[in-house]
Amino acid sequence: MSLSPGRIVGIAVGAVAILAVGVYGPAMLLGPLPEAKVHVAAADAKTQSEAPPIVLPEVGSSALALVDDDGGASTLTTSGETGVVPIGGAAKLVTVLATLDALPLPEDGGPGPSIKIGPADYTGYLEHSKAGNRTLQVSPGDSWTERDVVRAALFASSNNHADTLARWAFGSLDGYVDEANAWLAEQGFESTHVADATGLSADNVGTAEELARLGAMALANPQLAALVADPERSDPTSRNVPDVIAHLGDHGLRALSRSYTDEAGVSFVFTTTVSGDTDDPRVVVGAMTMMPDYETLDEAAVAAAESVEASAVPITVIAAGATYGTVETAWGDRAELVARTERTDASWGSDPGEASVVVEPFSTATAGRAVGTVTVPTASGDIGSELELSSDIDDPGPLWRLANPFALIDAFVSGQAG
Repeated sequence: MSLSPGRIVGIAVGAVAILAVGVYGPAMLLGPLPEAKVHVAAADAKTQSEAPPIVLPEVGSSALALVDDDGGASTLTTSGETGVVPIGGAAKLVTVLATLDALPLPEDGGPGPSIKIGPADYTGYLEHSKAGNRTLQVSPGDSWTERDVVRAALFASSNNHADTLARWAFGSLDGYVDEANAWLAEQGFESTHVADATGLSADNVGTAEELARLGAMALANPQLAALVADPERSDPTSRNVPDVIAHLGDHGLRALSRSYTDEAGVSFVFTTTVSGDTDDPRVVVGAMTMMPDYETLDEAAVAAAESVEASAVPITVIAAGATYGTVETAWGDRAELVARTERTDASWGSDPGEASVVVEPFSTATAGRAVGTVTVPTASGDIGSELELSSDIDDPGPLWRLANPFALIDAFVSGQAG
């Protein structure tokens, strides 16, 4: 039987239609779906606890810092004058640290080598005494151990012993000044500069932030930290060294330096340990200089210690169930992105930073499935939680698939490109 031209065209059109249906249907029904679109939103402020502030005085120059595991100092906050100011007797911390870097105390806690009191040391003692500066008595020919001279310079704030330590370690006071400033530069101090071993000169300058760092370095030295922990530590060879810098110990503060000069006013470098109601106590160092009087200092130091203890108590940074955005699909399904786990952290006086949300690409998912993470920066570092869906994102079904070919073709092409 012969076929007419019209019949041939009809058969061809029918064949194409059959093939089209045979290919289009399975492709639309089984092909990949478009990915859900993510809309990030800031979490409700009510889901975060308010950070208690750290209180520092407006007068003078002050800083507080956390002591890091490596002995460094992470500044928590500063107040007052943040630039270079006179540092007074806190310069003795440089004297002690620079000396122990060059001539360390024995690792076993021994007294170290003997230092003989020579004519320059005795003359210096007499001159400081006449000027009304803090001293500790010495006599010509005395022998003091390195450990006891360090104790005298630090805890008795003895100016003649600071000079003796500098002469012994660096040959002369001028030699000490040169070497100490070179040591400061090597350690990365940009603002601190010393003009003598005692801190009496107005040219001993620095910032409160760098003074706090010096305090942290003192605590990082094992031998010096042992002396700070037990200032009256002695053995049969030890000299009697009074702890005249001790101040506000009943408030949990351990003084590392306390002095007064006309230029620097009252200067105070101290340390305290805060628990924040956790099993992980942290050591804090503080520095205050240019304080007008001891009454002002005492009030400021106690307030700082109390406020930093409060700031160590963990606050809610990420609340379980807090919403950090939504996901929506082309076929109308919608779900919220909610934090799976509550996360807390010490605020250290600072509110948590802006949340960062990352969601892995997906098209369908069940409620409760983790699809991404939220990360929030804090003073202690970044903390995060998984984000889960509040409701199901379902397959739209065959009718939507067959009615939206372009959306599925785009999803297929995007998948091939990826």
